[in-house]
Amino acid sequence: MSGSSGGNSGGKKKARIEIIPLIDVIFFLLATFVLFTLSLNKSNGITGIAQPAADTGEPRDPNGTVTVSVTEAGTIAWNKDFISLSEFIDRLKAYKAADPDGRILINSDEGALFNAALYVFDEARKTGFQKIFIETKVRQPGK
Repeated sequence: MSGSSGGNSGGKKKARIEIIPLIDVIFFLLATFVLFTLSLNKSNGITGIAQPAADTGEPRDPNGTVTVSVTEAGTIAWNKDFISLSEFIDRLKAYKAADPDGRILINSDEGALFNAALYVFDEARKTGFQKIFIETKVRQPGK
């Protein structure tokens, strides 16, 4: 029995938790979650528009949808291209011919005049579109 009085030689080994690989896995999952979340709410409209908040907003499907943005200054953009009013009418007619069941998504700044957004809505209906939506952001509870 020489040497049995001192320690763990040949006995049970104490389990250890390695924290470095655990941190790597957590950061990988966090990065994956953030990238996935950012890709869910991708807008085809121009950047820099502060959308109005709504309590009844629903998630949208951007497939088969054209986004028409109305800025605070009253300018109109088709997806990400700024266009004139006459070009807007031409693009509506061309889109209706290409996709008769297409959808129009109006992405308007909360400071934009109501008349500008109403003009876009009215022209889309005159062209024959039945599926016209207004894009909003979800209002935070209690606000």
